[in-house]
Amino acid sequence: MKKQLIALLFALVPMAAFAAPAADVPHSMTPDLRDQESLQRGMQLYVNYCMGCHSLEHQRFARAADDLGIPQELVEENLIFASDLAFNDQMHNAMESGDAESWFGVSPPDLTLFNRLRGSDYIYSYLLTFYRDPDQPLGVNNMVLEASAMPNVLEPLQGVQEMVCSETDQPVAGQSPDPLSGKYQSCDVLQVTQPGSMEPDEFEEAVYDLTNFLAYVGEPSKLQAQALAPKVLIFIFIFGVIAYLLKREYWRDVH
Repeated sequence: MKKQLIALLFALVPMAAFAAPAADVPHSMTPDLRDQESLQRGMQLYVNYCMGCHSLEHQRFARAADDLGIPQELVEENLIFASDLAFNDQMHNAMESGDAESWFGVSPPDLTLFNRLRGSDYIYSYLLTFYRDPDQPLGVNNMVLEASAMPNVLEPLQGVQEMVCSETDQPVAGQSPDPLSGKYQSCDVLQVTQPGSMEPDEFEEAVYDLTNFLAYVGEPSKLQAQALAPKVLIFIFIFGVIAYLLKREYWRDVH
């Protein structure tokens, strides 16, 4: 009986509870899968800036359009650029893995499940912390993933970001804050030195939308599962009561 109870508990506890702890990253965000407008903007950003290299092989245009409330004709006109892709196809990229490996040194990974692997905070922080580094082959580096092989594809939106020495609110190891300002001095502060097409707040919102979309892609049935979960628990409770009463009836004469 105890083994059965333990098995039932493991079945009810969400698998997310056993996931690896989140990486130590400078920024955090909370996905909102109910915000369809954010997810729509995120899908548009992904197709325009990410899908040239990164595919979503376990996601279809049709499924995303249905979940996010995007009409089929709008998807076909604005989000499907390759002539060999159709509305019901998986979201493949157009780049050959061999070409990508020769250009970047590594083939860009499929990102369908990347949010479940790394978490939203990691992706959000990664996209926000590219900075100019002339010593790197592509001229940029990243605070979250040092010597990343990925170019800063969002630079036209964000602008040129550089590492500078400045005051910061973030604590610096081995340093006390200034007694007057309460700030720390650091040479690891990221600052936009050449503006892009978006203001900083607009760019952060765009990165949020893009990360939110990747969170949806990793678990497209999450909202349906959350809606179904209370009904399942109610069924288990009612079934448990019935099973208990039935057991008492069967064993009444034995005792």
